[in-house]
Amino acid sequence: MHGKQVAIIGGGPAGLMAAEVLSAAGVRVAVFEAMPTVARKLLMAGKSGLNITHAEDYDRFVTRFGATQDNVRPALDDFTPDMLRNWALSLDQETFTGTSGRVFPTAMKASPLLRAWLKRLHDQGVEIKTRHRWTGFEGDALRFDTPDGNVLIKSDAVLLALGGASWPKLGSDAAWTPWLREKGIAINDFEPANCGFDVPWSDFFRERFAGEPLKSVALTSNAGRFEGEFVVSRHGIEGSLVYAHSASLRDALNNGETPTLTVDLAPGRTVERLANDLARHPRKDSLSNRLRKAAGLSPVKSALLRECMPNLPELSAPEMAALMKALPIVVTSPRPIAEAISSAGGVDWRDIDQRYMLTSLPGIFVGGEMLDWEAPTGGYLLTACFATGKAAAKGMIEWLGKPD
Repeated sequence: MHGKQVAIIGGGPAGLMAAEVLSAAGVRVAVFEAMPTVARKLLMAGKSGLNITHAEDYDRFVTRFGATQDNVRPALDDFTPDMLRNWALSLDQETFTGTSGRVFPTAMKASPLLRAWLKRLHDQGVEIKTRHRWTGFEGDALRFDTPDGNVLIKSDAVLLALGGASWPKLGSDAAWTPWLREKGIAINDFEPANCGFDVPWSDFFRERFAGEPLKSVALTSNAGRFEGEFVVSRHGIEGSLVYAHSASLRDALNNGETPTLTVDLAPGRTVERLANDLARHPRKDSLSNRLRKAAGLSPVKSALLRECMPNLPELSAPEMAALMKALPIVVTSPRPIAEAISSAGGVDWRDIDQRYMLTSLPGIFVGGEMLDWEAPTGGYLLTACFATGKAAAKGMIEWLGKPD
């Protein structure tokens, strides 16, 4: 491998993991990043605690990738969640498992891990060139816009790891799609994933409760039933519990359906218990007090109940109890992709081979969120980015080692 030169476009988790694997094999690696610093999305993810993977049973873990699980499984098999944790430990970053099964570095933040990782890459000879924005192909060269003007780069192989279309201000803007489509590469349109949804709230509810969390609830859709919490936003609803349903809701909307999320406001109580508790409470008391004292609902839960069912005061105790256990929220559209945690869509798997090389562009490989896969939050996204970066790097090593 000595003497071979590889260009990696994109300094996120997939690109940096590929750089580590390639440089360890003796390949000369240059990483080109459009932003002033690398791994900005990783650092953003670590602001509230870097959830790097998940500790659930591995066979269950793989199913979280839905219809794309067969595509990503070979890469995941070669970089499982346990392998990822061992890799972090090799950078002196211990991890722990939270109560939900999510795995975090003990330091919680992304910056200690990233500093240790960048030092390893530097020690392995990886060159990182920031403020180098890829602007397409020019013959057999790559064209970059830099502070010093346009430059052309040639290399023995190229890995494209430019991310999807979410969080464009951090660098993933999908500007690359027309350049690959011009080369005949099939790219499925990007759509928001792990996103919030619009709900037509009344002005009163929006002004009074935007930003308020609904804790200890359950949401049910065609994706299943999940417990946790979500947040009322000015536009509708968001948060990890909503994200678990985002693919199902988005796809239903795309099919012209009007999907409904069903909210259980009191997962720990049965309908019968709620109905009895409400019936025993004096009706002369205000409805807000009845909901608070008898049903244990917080102000935002009570307000949501009223918002979705304006005739609530006219209902009987059993009818109210039934609504508390199955309150429908009708969503009208996903929030814009720029607000989404991640994106669905990207390079079609049929256009890459088992080495992650574009079949119609020999020597050009793809990894990370540029590929058409999606997963919920909870460590799945990062794990697949790391894993596909490693898989693409191994594919590049195989291809570079073949005789001309």
